[in-house]
This record gives sequence, C-alpha cells and structure tokens, in this order.
Amino acid sequence: MAYQSPVEQIRFILNEVVDFAEVGRTELFSEATEETVNAVLTEGGRIAAEVYAPLNRGGDLQPARLENGVLRSSPGYGEGFTALAEGGWIGLASDPEYGGMGLPITLNIAVNEMLSAGCLALQLNSLLTQGQIDALEHHASDAIKALYLPKLNSGEWSGTMNLTEPQAGSDVGALTSRAERAEDGTYRITGQKIFITWGDSDVTQNVCHLVLARLPDGGAGTRGISLFMVPKYLPDADGNLGEANSLRVVSLEHKLGIHGSPTCVMSFEGAKGWLVGTEHKGMAAMFTMMNSARLAVGAQGVGIAEAALQQAAAYAAERNQMGAIINHPDVRRMLATSRAEIFAARAICLACSTALDLARATGSADWAARGAFLTPIAKAHGTDVGCRVADAGVQIHGGMGFIEETGAAQYLRDVRITPIYEGTNGIQAMDLVGRKMADDGAVAVVLLDEILDNAKAAQAAHAELANQVWQAAETLREALHEVLAQEMTDRFAGAVPFLAAFARVLGAHYHLRAAMAGGADQVTLARIYITRVLPHFAADLAEAQAGFADLAQLGDAAFSGHFA
Repeated sequence: MAYQSPVEQIRFILNEVVDFAEVGRTELFSEATEETVNAVLTEGGRIAAEVYAPLNRGGDLQPARLENGVLRSSPGYGEGFTALAEGGWIGLASDPEYGGMGLPITLNIAVNEMLSAGCLALQLNSLLTQGQIDALEHHASDAIKALYLPKLNSGEWSGTMNLTEPQAGSDVGALTSRAERAEDGTYRITGQKIFITWGDSDVTQNVCHLVLARLPDGGAGTRGISLFMVPKYLPDADGNLGEANSLRVVSLEHKLGIHGSPTCVMSFEGAKGWLVGTEHKGMAAMFTMMNSARLAVGAQGVGIAEAALQQAAAYAAERNQMGAIINHPDVRRMLATSRAEIFAARAICLACSTALDLARATGSADWAARGAFLTPIAKAHGTDVGCRVADAGVQIHGGMGFIEETGAAQYLRDVRITPIYEGTNGIQAMDLVGRKMADDGAVAVVLLDEILDNAKAAQAAHAELANQVWQAAETLREALHEVLAQEMTDRFAGAVPFLAAFARVLGAHYHLRAAMAGGADQVTLARIYITRVLPHFAADLAEAQAGFADLAQLGDAAFSGHFA
C-alpha cells in the first residue's frame, strides 16, 4: 500500500490534545487560522505522499554517488526537491522579511514528519537548510542574512552543518579545524569534517556550509570555537555565483540506510569564510541549529514509524496464513501497540513545538522552559519509537520482512540513524536530567501537576484509565525527587530509562486527553497504550534509580568475555 499522510490524526492532536489553537490566538501567529492550518497540512501531506514517497525506494537502490568529484543524486531527487522549494515549503516557519512564510514551527514539524515518511533521505536536505536558516536568523550579521536567507528560503541554495571530525564527535571541543583572519575581513578555513549530511548537492545551485573552526587565539575546548559561513561557490553582493571556493568532497560514506542522502567527508583547504556571530562564540550559534534539528529528528522517527506501520498493516491484511494474519493475536498486538506508540510520540513532538511557538509569540520564560524540557524527550522518544515500530514492521512481514524487495527492511535501516545524529539519545537523556533539571525539577513538576489534574478531570468518563495515569504520574513524581538527590554520575547512568519513563507517562496523558475528545477507536487506543505500554515505565524507573556503582564495578575485561 502506498503511504497515506496522516493529516486527520495530526489535525486531531493539534485541535484536541495539545491546545495548538492558543498559538493562533497570539498576535505573531494570527495568520495561522483554522483554514490556513488545514490547507498547509493537506497540501504538505499531498507532496509527501505523491511526490516524496515514490522516490523512497529508488533512492535506496540507486544511492547518491561521487563521479570524478561531482555529486550525482538519486533519480528523481532534483524534481522532488524542486517541487518542495517552489511551493515555499522550506521557508514555512522562516522570517517573512527574507522570503519565509512566518508560520508556526508546529506546522513545519507536522509537514516534516510527513515528508520524512515519504522519503527521509531527501527530506534531510530541506531539514538541514531550515536549521541553518534558524541559526542565521538568530546570529548572523545583517549582511549575511540579506545575502543568504532569501536564497536558502527559496531552495535555490541549501545548507549544511559541519561539526564532526574523525577525532571529535560528541566532544566537539576536540576539533582541529582552524581559521585564520584575512586582510579583507574574511577568514580562511582549513580542516576536514566527516558525516556531513548533503555536504554536496546537484539539486540546488549552491551549498552553504556552516563550519566550526578555531582561530589562533581561540582557547581550548568549546569556548574557543568560532562559526563560519563557507559557501561552495562564492557569491557577489547580489547573490550571483562566482568562482568555486577551496573546498571539496573527499568521499561519500557507505551507510546502513538513507542511501539517497550523500553523507560526505569534506576537506576545507584555505576556503574563504565569513564569521557568523562573534569570534570564539560559535557553539552558541551552532546549538541554535542543533536544537532546531533535534525536535525535527524526533518527528523523523515518528514519520518513519508511520510509514512502516502502514506497510505492515497492509501486508497483514493481505497475507493469508490460516486466515489473514491481521487477525492473529500476536500480529494484532504488534500493530495495535505500534499505532498507540506513534500517537503518543507524535503528540509529544507537537506539544513541544507548540510550547516553542508560544514562547516565541509571548516571550514567556515558562513556555520557553517547557519547550526546552520537552525537546530531548521528543527527540529521543520519537526516534526510539521509530526504531521499535520499524522493527515490528519487519517482524510482521515475517521472512519477507528480511527480504529487501518488500521495502520493510529499508524503514528499519533508514530510521536507525535517528537515535544517533543531532546528539545521541544518551546525550539527550543526560541533557534532560542535567541541564533541563537544574531548576530542581520545576518544569517537570508543572507537567506532572497537569497530568494529575487531567486524570482527575477524566475520572467521570474513564475512571479505570484515569486512575492508572494518575498513579503513574504520582510514582514518577516520587522517582523525580529521588533522581534529583543522586550524584550526577548516578543520574547519568539512569538517564536513558528515566527519559523513557517520563515519555511513557506523557504519552499516557495525551492518550487520555484524546480519549476524552475522540470516538470509540480513540478510547480503545488509549486503553491499549495505558494498559500495555505505560506499565513499562515502572521497570524504566527501577533502572533509573539503580545508580552507577555496579556498572563501574564490572571489570573492563568482562565486556570481552574475560571474567575475574
């Protein structure tokens, strides 16, 4: 079955679960009327299903390739990207002053989820470009904004993020790329970067690299790093492209999945660059781009989960083994719990983006703190759900799921990168229990209070479900205080399961809200989640509170099978 964009389900969550209407009531987003929202979701869903989805399999079978130093993209990618760009979708949430539409980020997240489901490898191009737009809007000089933002918003140019080096992955401060000041006020960038998504492109006219490098007087670690705009082709003041810059693609990585996305090893050889922000403060600007991307990656996980589940459900309805296997109890369990998990993960992503929109529109520190708190949960949980559902999709296909011709395995291979890039899910979890709970858990407590209040409100209509959600929130509140009392090493050792527990309780909360507003199937889906998925949070909390001592005590040699 061809992918069908879940516009109706997204609209239901926005209207009934996450209070997105509050965003449209602000002055900044007054144009986000019900009519506009419906039009954006409908047309974005159409492009995802009719333009992007047909490209997905071809990109896997005919990957991007490098021929004599020239990047050749997968068949049809150029036309697909052009269709997206010409519709103005890249600048959906960008500043109208530079050609964007100025709509809420929530709509951008919803559209990006559907585009990811259609063709993740191609969607990565626009995702990185949107992240670069966000960074430039917040940190670049007026001259750089005026030159680059209109071209990026239009899709004429694309953007990348150059952080990682062979010796500097998550430890960005270990980078060795260097920058030197030139007499004309520009800089010369030298160094090698790896894992650069869409580091070159033949679907856009120019590729604009944001590159982290260290000036000679830059201090050690991340505090001494600066950020530079380094374009593939040097533009004049009017945006006309001139000579090629001193940079090149060394090679393309051979990857488990997302074969249509060219992941490049980049070499900068005295390339001309322009400072973004201030010297030695590049990480602040880059983190703007990374935080934008983290939420979007969570939505990518949800998108792949949706596409994988749709294919698995269609196969199960057609596959006859003593009757259609969709009626077999275990297959039905996998399908139902996958649908429930997708709903919860999607709601968390849209709740996070709604908070960020309200923070931007109102200037409220409380909304900003909520959005910041939910970001690592949305990224980690969304991508974990993507992996679980894609894995279940292979299992539902049985042996045919292990055969590449069905396409089920591609979803699992493609989605597997999402828990890794833009900060691994372990880093997201440590961010949650570290920086995001440096307020002594104040934001977490506010969220838990809301979950408890909602459970009380649901007592009359759905007492059994409401009681389970209420008890889970109370248990999580107690565990929160115990985690806050831990030493940071112990807290980090249990960070991943703690994030998972919090996400499961949040998911139950959103399911309960959906049950109160929806029909019979929505109530049944909430029951499936609350009775079958939510209980796992107790095991997560047990691990979260176990500390680090036993992990530290086990000798290193034991990991290789040599026990003392």
